[in-house]
Amino acid sequence: MSALLDVPAELQPVQAQLTAFLLRVEEQIQHALASDLPPVHRLVRHVERYRGKMVRPTLVGVTGLAAGATELSSDHVKVAAVCEMIHLATLVHDDVLDEADTRRRASTVNALHGNETAVILGDYLISAAYTLCSTLDTNEAALVIGQTGMTLCSGELLQLHHRENFSLDEPTYYEIVRRKTASLIAAACRLGASATLRRSPSPAGPQPADLVARVEAFGLDIGVAFQIQDDLLDLTGEQSVVGKSVGKDVEKGKLTLPLIHHLTTADAPQRGRSLVLLDDASISPAQRTRALVTAMSGTDSIAFAQAQALRLIRRAQAAIEPLPPTPARQMLHLMAEAVVSRAF
Repeated sequence: MSALLDVPAELQPVQAQLTAFLLRVEEQIQHALASDLPPVHRLVRHVERYRGKMVRPTLVGVTGLAAGATELSSDHVKVAAVCEMIHLATLVHDDVLDEADTRRRASTVNALHGNETAVILGDYLISAAYTLCSTLDTNEAALVIGQTGMTLCSGELLQLHHRENFSLDEPTYYEIVRRKTASLIAAACRLGASATLRRSPSPAGPQPADLVARVEAFGLDIGVAFQIQDDLLDLTGEQSVVGKSVGKDVEKGKLTLPLIHHLTTADAPQRGRSLVLLDDASISPAQRTRALVTAMSGTDSIAFAQAQALRLIRRAQAAIEPLPPTPARQMLHLMAEAVVSRAF
């Protein structure tokens, strides 16, 4: 993700350090996923194309530097690779659940090879991540990733439970998003800082436990904001720009923050018309989405969701303010801003 940022001159050294770090992470992922079976090798190479913004590995690196590291270690590389492999697994599984046919401007695994292959490939990615975790000197990463995996799944199960629930409220929406999206981003931030503090336990600024808690809170808030932005792009984005299937939330009966706000604040006649649209299978998903976006303009629901995402970004930035004023902390601020300004 840092490669997408327009960074000022004083952050160019950090940018260069992160670029080199992400190359090491990519090499680690390729090594961890290597298979002697040609069909598995081809599937792995295909799913490696899903790596896009590399948000989670980048956060491992930046929080590692913000915690006081001058160089990013092999432990940073490993936990970054683990976080990215878990993320790739969730993408493969999400595409099955959403019946998506495009990801990163290419066909999804399930579209090319069917759901069975996609599900097992996701399991393969998760297994590789846990195998890599076991090579670390401490079991912290394995414990964090294991708990995060359970949190991710519980969030997905909660969302599945509420599909077609057009009375979904904001607290439940936020609970789903914190679990199924933000928890892994928070884990990446925590593990990046922890990998530094294990080697240099006395940084300037906050005490280690407080520092870890602050970067974890930062990750949780930008993770929720990231999902809100994804929700908005699913409604208003162009597939050619977003790089994956859009309109899937409406098609699958998933209520996201703009829709929840719209249904809560619309007057009775408009709410009734919108509910009919949500339940109308006679029109295409694209037509339905466009009609709902038009309806939401009357309740300012898109603007409401954008404002909520920005509020979370400001809270995240405030959480890391007590950290030493280093270029890495400044990079975290820029990354937070990029979460809500991105178009894909």
